[in-house]
Amino acid sequence: MQIISADWIVTSDAEDTVLTGSGVVVEGSTIVQVGPLQELRTAHPDAELVDLPGHVLMPGLVNSHTHLAMTMFRGLADDRDLQQFLQRVVPAEAVVLDAERVGTATRAAAVESLLGGVTTALDMYFFPDAVIDACDSTGLRVITGPTFFGGPGPEGVGGQERMDWAEQWLADRPARPGWRPVVGPHSTYLLAPDELVAIGELAARHDATIHIHAAENSGEIDTVVAAHGDRPVALLARLGLLGPRTVLAHAVHLDDEELRQVVSTRTACAHCPASNMKLGSGVARVPELLAAGAPVGLGTDGAASSNDLDLFTAMRLAALVHKGVSGDATVLPATAVLRAATIGGAVALGLEESIGSIEVGKLADLVAVDLDRPHTQPVFDPVSTLVYAAGRGDVRHVWVGGRRVVRGATTCLVDTAEVTAGLAALRDVVLAAAGS
Repeated sequence: MQIISADWIVTSDAEDTVLTGSGVVVEGSTIVQVGPLQELRTAHPDAELVDLPGHVLMPGLVNSHTHLAMTMFRGLADDRDLQQFLQRVVPAEAVVLDAERVGTATRAAAVESLLGGVTTALDMYFFPDAVIDACDSTGLRVITGPTFFGGPGPEGVGGQERMDWAEQWLADRPARPGWRPVVGPHSTYLLAPDELVAIGELAARHDATIHIHAAENSGEIDTVVAAHGDRPVALLARLGLLGPRTVLAHAVHLDDEELRQVVSTRTACAHCPASNMKLGSGVARVPELLAAGAPVGLGTDGAASSNDLDLFTAMRLAALVHKGVSGDATVLPATAVLRAATIGGAVALGLEESIGSIEVGKLADLVAVDLDRPHTQPVFDPVSTLVYAAGRGDVRHVWVGGRRVVRGATTCLVDTAEVTAGLAALRDVVLAAAGS
């Protein structure tokens, strides 16, 4: 049993409670009590006290859309739009990817994520077993599953054989606290409508989350309309694939009817402001989605298109870009942005009963951020300080399910230097595959 205390505890509960003079009692993997520190110490005199003056304790950040192993392609395709980016990266993936390399790149991504306060990531990539093993070795909670790209892909399994494999994979990994099975149809431009319907039926049989790219840029819209006569999200609605177990990655270009469909079906959107801005994709209608009650999480996308897995940057960009384009400084206040990065992501993943806030009964996914720094003082409001002043470099301690995985800004379970060297060693093979 541990009692973890900090100057501020930002809970992200339904009331956005911020506590001072308080602590969190963790027993095993679970939060068992939250309250005034002296009361907790009296009630649990034998518990280990982890006292963190100058810090804020917050829920673990939830990355609602990423491709972890694409750290191996970081910087390969910069200053391109989405279509140009894909033309550069996809051929390299076809040559480079195997389970070992995906594991190496994912392990590095997991370390980067944890050091930046991310405790859970919704991942879409190949070789999901290698992804899970890599994340388990570091302590990161990853939510992933079979992906579908309209062909065999680097795993060399396609068609009905891939569906059969996915069926068994999902059956072997049913939902549990902190985990939901996932299927990842890439998009409406790589998969035919009948394939999407079959994947939707597969997800329904296993109560799995559907994680799909949708409406990322205008070129995608034109492609899907030309092929199927519908815009991407309208097509998903027609096929019956919207709903509370679907996460739309990006959802930048929603027309009014599509926005209404997303809201009415309780479909979640993963907002990835860094990737959307870098690829010139546009700005999602996040304030309208939130105002209408749609679940919205924050994501980084892969490090190949956003160049990092930094949700602190994503929070700040989300807050600032929507103020800038709307001309309204009250849009997306700090509290709303922090909610999107924590409990909003948990809702998007269907895991709000287990993670996303500091509340009794939830898994102890906790992040301690040092605010006793020149760039974060003075602190008038810890939430505003987290969103507008702090950064991932201020993360000092991280717990995932009660296990400390980062201590003093150093990973506890793996050698960061060794992980970094493994990722760097992939550079030459990636460059050879991509060409000049």
